[in-house]
Amino acid sequence: MTLSRELFNQSLNIIPGGVNSPVRSFSSVGGSPLYIKSGSGPYIYDADNNSYIDFCGSWGPMILGHANKEIVKSIQHAASLGISFGTNTPAEIQMAQLIKEAFPSIDKVRLTTSGTEATMTALRLARAYTKRNKILKFDGCYHGHADAFLVKAGSGLLTNSLSSSAGIPQTVIKDTLVVPYNDLDAVKVIFEEVGKEIACVIVEPVAGNMGLVKPAPGFLEGLREITLKNNSLLIFDEVITGFRLCFGGYQNFIKMSPDLTTLGKIIGGGLPIGAVGGKKEIMDLLAPLGGVYQAGTLSGNPVALAAGIVSLLNLKNDNIYKQLEEKTNEFVNSLKPALLEHQACIQNIGSMFTIYFQNKIPNNLNEMKRCDTNLFNTFFHKLLKNGVYFSPSQFEVNFISTEHTASVLKTAANKIIESLN
Repeated sequence: MTLSRELFNQSLNIIPGGVNSPVRSFSSVGGSPLYIKSGSGPYIYDADNNSYIDFCGSWGPMILGHANKEIVKSIQHAASLGISFGTNTPAEIQMAQLIKEAFPSIDKVRLTTSGTEATMTALRLARAYTKRNKILKFDGCYHGHADAFLVKAGSGLLTNSLSSSAGIPQTVIKDTLVVPYNDLDAVKVIFEEVGKEIACVIVEPVAGNMGLVKPAPGFLEGLREITLKNNSLLIFDEVITGFRLCFGGYQNFIKMSPDLTTLGKIIGGGLPIGAVGGKKEIMDLLAPLGGVYQAGTLSGNPVALAAGIVSLLNLKNDNIYKQLEEKTNEFVNSLKPALLEHQACIQNIGSMFTIYFQNKIPNNLNEMKRCDTNLFNTFFHKLLKNGVYFSPSQFEVNFISTEHTASVLKTAANKIIESLN
């Protein structure tokens, strides 16, 4: 028995399901999960001393690789001064300034401890600002595990949404409307019916929680037009895409200004953090200025900020994103012929990519569900045997870091192709 398996058996007795986040259980792919003890650059190492080329990157934040020396040094220095104070610290101002510099749509920023807290706060702000209750989200987009977001689409437009988690009363989710991602016509229908009741539309501008699904041409621009026409707010959840594709968010690429933006992952350099930012008149509704309450003892934690500030200062170098995109494109293109032979396909945006076990790149969750998950699961375990770690689900995104050199990516590509057979 492997040490990872022994550790998992131990954890099953004291941690629900043996894990502290469900996807870590390998329930999607089968088998026993790995226990990772360390990471360095593009590699992670499990409890049994096996090494893997890592494409999960802690689900996105490790854009500068594992155990980046400059980040580690900043964490050590910050920790030596005190781990947490529950007070204001100078680093909060520097982080807010960096975010404001990177996002033209953001006037003010409130720091949180997680992306879930950021989206919860954004939702509360939208409802307070518009004095409306309903929200509209998209099937397959994940915005954290707050009650209002754990909703899946009903059988048709304007039918009751359904909870995707036990423990959430129907009364809590009755005001959450769900339509397919990239379906602007469905959005128009709902707004024609109940537009005066909708506080906001929240969307991942590039979907990253059902595999990588890009926005259709005009989709996001259409959302902006509809929300402005109906005096609803538009919230971009850029927890994944923020600072992953450029110094800023996907909104920078398409020159759009959402009313609110939520961030996480990379702005913490791998440590827990979140943020919500937006227009001054909306953000000033937060206590102590306004009546929207939000608080957190560890919001703006100095150690997390130290790591995040170093990350963002490094990422201000535009060449980093250019190089990341170039080597990701080369890597992805090298896999396409072999994937085609196995009725699979791949796409990327910047340094994000997903392999789909179907012959068509999906446009929404329903199309994503056509992927052959059994083939992916077999492929995933072959990858592990060959020393490559992907995010453990067909419905997730993989990430490339600055530490994935051309040589590392070539080795990984060969191992991926071998794992297809």
